Amino acid sequence: MRKILLVVLACALATPAMAKKGRKVPSVAKFQSSLSRLDPQTRLEQVCDLEAMKRIRQEKKVPVDRAQGSASADSKTEVHKLTATGGAFRSKGNWYELSYLCNTSPDHMKVLSFVYQTGNAIPKTKWEDFGLWQ
Repeated sequence: MRKILLVVLACALATPAMAKKGRKVPSVAKFQSSLSRLDPQTRLEQVCDLEAMKRIRQEKKVPVDRAQGSASADSKTEVHKLTATGGAFRSKGNWYELSYLCNTSPDHMKVLSFVYQTGNAIPKTKWEDFGLWQ
């Protein structure tokens, strides 16, 4: 299910260039509606992973098409806070280490604070163990 949700997130973040090619870009309202139908824990994870993608793109100027807070280690949840110490993000077909601390609104629909750190490339030999894909 996580992979399907990440595909939905990637579509929601589609660039205007995709729209020029005749593809419809999902509206923010539709995306928010999709999020609201998820269970609270999954919604928390998805909103935080999406924020990681957004921040890395904006601040590091790196193209990111996936982020996962629990690749090499499970994330920890405390009410509206998600701590990911073994996450990963994908850029240009390669996966890289990611950790973050994400605080959301009580409904888990909005990120209130977010700090993150990126790391080294994850060797392809570890991708399967971490549930990562090409």
